[in-house]
Amino acid sequence: MGQMQVYEGRPQSAEGRLDKEMRVYDFLDRLGISYLRVDHEAAYTMEACEEIEQSLNISICKNLFLCNRQQTAFYMLMMPGRKKFKTKDLSEQIQSARLSFADEKHMEDLLDVTPGSVSVMGLINDPENRVQLLIDRDICTEPYFGCHPCINTSSLRVSMEDLIGKILPAMGHEPVYVTLPVYEEE
Repeated sequence: MGQMQVYEGRPQSAEGRLDKEMRVYDFLDRLGISYLRVDHEAAYTMEACEEIEQSLNISICKNLFLCNRQQTAFYMLMMPGRKKFKTKDLSEQIQSARLSFADEKHMEDLLDVTPGSVSVMGLINDPENRVQLLIDRDICTEPYFGCHPCINTSSLRVSMEDLIGKILPAMGHEPVYVTLPVYEEE
């Protein structure tokens, strides 16, 4: 596997790119956020992200879109990609029992993203704050994090400092920090 071409900032042209992806670049540019970008084949799994991680020199975090049983409360969880996720570990901390993965329809309605493209950047499409962002404290120890610009054919490297200090405040999303355990490999 060769290294992917790494670009600084937005693509030169919007040709062949979706509006929702271009909105992410517009948003980051308005805030004066610098970021690195790679374009790649659609990445649906953490394994597919390994080459992206090497190219951007980051760990890509897992972004899970969750809801309660009644589908009245929605959560986006940012956690280290290598950690195993067990709903019971989270339910207690956020006082929400019976968490499950939210469906594709809610993903599109609330965040304008499709499965495999869930990203903190999708919160720019949620001005009503219907989705609560949850951040595993472990990812905050990294200087940078990786995410998709609402489409899984590109990945961005953004500083954690910019996420917490500029991006989330501009989105109007106040994160809730959680601590998820690390499980020994079975």
